[in-house]
Amino acid sequence: MSSAHRLRLTAVVALAILGVAACVAAAPGWTYTPAPPVTPAPSVVASGSAGGSSAPSGGAAPSGGSSGSPAASAGAGAVEISALNIAYEQATATAPAGKPFQIAFNNKDNGVPHNVSIHKDNASGAEVFKGEIVTGPATTTYDVPALDAGTYAFVCTVYPNMTRTLTVQ
Repeated sequence: MSSAHRLRLTAVVALAILGVAACVAAAPGWTYTPAPPVTPAPSVVASGSAGGSSAPSGGAAPSGGSSGSPAASAGAGAVEISALNIAYEQATATAPAGKPFQIAFNNKDNGVPHNVSIHKDNASGAEVFKGEIVTGPATTTYDVPALDAGTYAFVCTVYPNMTRTLTVQ
């Protein structure tokens, strides 16, 4: 093998090693950091705890919810919402006007964070409720304060393209 050929081969190997090293040492493209909450601290009811749910006080819109099975935590009339394949499975949901209610949320997406936030009129309207983000598969129950009758949007804070309609009547 000629020395010119060896020199070329050595240069190619060195460039390949540098290329691999650059790929391995590269920083990730981005990291998800949730936005700070817009609403006050959550009213949380632990799954399996005695005494039922705690009602929101002072008219403030709580965020958050409790972990556990929706059937174990949510009351009989809870609004059921589920997420699968980065989409809500329900096109619409209905809630009672003028009284607090619960959302039984089931995140079926393995390893994917989702939540339910409620916005007045449409997805870009004022946020009136924001539930805690849960990474699936997981279930949680959100305690939502009383809302006035009307049309709202329920939106995932992590994936804002996940938008559906909530009718409060």
